[in-house]
Amino acid sequence: MNYKELEQQFLNRKITRRQFLAGAAALGAVSLTPGVLGGNAMASTPKHGGRVRIAFGHGSSTDSLDPATFQNDYTINLCYGHHNHLVEVTREAELIPELAEEWHTDDAQTWVLKVRRGVEFHNGKEVKADDVIASLQHHMGEDAVSAARSLLDPVVEMRKDDDYTVVIQLESANADFMYILSDYHLAIKPAVNNGAIDPEDGIGAGPYRIESFEPGQVTHLKRFENYWKEGLPYFDEVETRVVHDQSSRTNALMTDELDIIDRVDLGTADRLGAMDGLEVDSVQGFQHYTFAMRTDTDPLTDRHIRLALKYAVDREQLVNTILRGFGEVGNDHPISRNNRFFAEDLEQREYDPDRARYHLEQAGVDNLQVELSVANAAFPGAVSAGELYRETASLAGIDLVVNRVPDDGYWSDVWMNDPFCAVYWGGRASEDWMFSTTYISGADWNDTFWENDRFDQLIREARAIVDDDDKRHEMYAEAQRLVRDDGGVVLPMWADFVFGRRSRIRHEGEDQLSGIWNMDGHKWWERWWMDE
Repeated sequence: MNYKELEQQFLNRKITRRQFLAGAAALGAVSLTPGVLGGNAMASTPKHGGRVRIAFGHGSSTDSLDPATFQNDYTINLCYGHHNHLVEVTREAELIPELAEEWHTDDAQTWVLKVRRGVEFHNGKEVKADDVIASLQHHMGEDAVSAARSLLDPVVEMRKDDDYTVVIQLESANADFMYILSDYHLAIKPAVNNGAIDPEDGIGAGPYRIESFEPGQVTHLKRFENYWKEGLPYFDEVETRVVHDQSSRTNALMTDELDIIDRVDLGTADRLGAMDGLEVDSVQGFQHYTFAMRTDTDPLTDRHIRLALKYAVDREQLVNTILRGFGEVGNDHPISRNNRFFAEDLEQREYDPDRARYHLEQAGVDNLQVELSVANAAFPGAVSAGELYRETASLAGIDLVVNRVPDDGYWSDVWMNDPFCAVYWGGRASEDWMFSTTYISGADWNDTFWENDRFDQLIREARAIVDDDDKRHEMYAEAQRLVRDDGGVVLPMWADFVFGRRSRIRHEGEDQLSGIWNMDGHKWWERWWMDE
């Protein structure tokens, strides 16, 4: 087969993108068709100027500017547009300084952070230690309503040694604590007179300042002229929109009403990327799609019922049908192959209706009926995924009733409320960060309400080990097995981040994009530019 034949098979969706890339590499070929591989056909020099319009398939009328409430890709993206954090995570999952210019610890229990001098908030106030302490305290305490509250529970004391030095004391050692401080909720905002922050004021220290904010609709931002990162950002203005309907987002991109969209229709992604004036990028990372079971709600309290539901899903089918090859099968735990302590020896769970029936028998159930709540706000194709799940589960004696619910309000009304629902996760760059966010007992976003004493013990002990990676690997591998075999998550697939843009919107190349979060780690605000 020559390159042109291979390329045509790819454009006609007869082979997956990964098969195309592997075949092209074997042929020693490089695509000459703009957009086929994604990324820019030619490099260009970053330029300043322009007004960019971007739309997300997320967002809700219940959204707010309070960092404690950020929970969907629209608000997370907006956070990175107008805020900075103490540290940031590179595409290689390494920590680099942001507002914390440097940090050190002798025992992983007492951390000393030096705040970068001369950085301005949008209101002209300089970022200092008091602002850092007030911003973190907003997420702490019994009355806090932040999903980052459980992440900061180990903090027993914060103090400033001077205007630019913050000391954070933990109840026990945590070798990965600085990763926690990169969590998007922990944006640094200005402290007001009472030593707290005004969470809704929209003021940050990020590359853009908010001009207007209409929850669930649109936000307008302008370049912050006094941004401390030299030469950044590149765009003059940004308009971010909420457009739930995938076809509407795609059509708006094709007709030049939008410059960038996320959540491209994977069934047409390759053809879209091959169109004149358009590009499609695909990035592997930490994103995964799940079906979360509330383990505190019958019949999902029974471990055998949960295992029956895990064996009743055809992962390969979902990857091929829903992801169109832009991803890979999952194994019912949230640690990616990209993570440092991935359990590579943990056997892959397969679709097995007979095994599912066995677990139903162990639970004393002949036939099971369970309702699954889905909306495409959960992840692209979630409704179709639910229907496919229903079909495969029926062969195991499970009547999976698919309840399609509205997109708007999904994250406030359905997620963590309904007993069984579809969910997406951007993932986390460290094991402790992921497990502490979602799986440890009492975590604010423990959407399966799972509690396991051995798991909790493993996470607390593993995070405190600072000089034995082999031991940490062993402990995190056991934790992954516990989630897989006892937890309440069905995690059938890891999904690539796939987004589309007009060709005039440029970046350094697809191989330079971050897979830590969506949209280049949500750092497109600082890394992309307009070339026209």
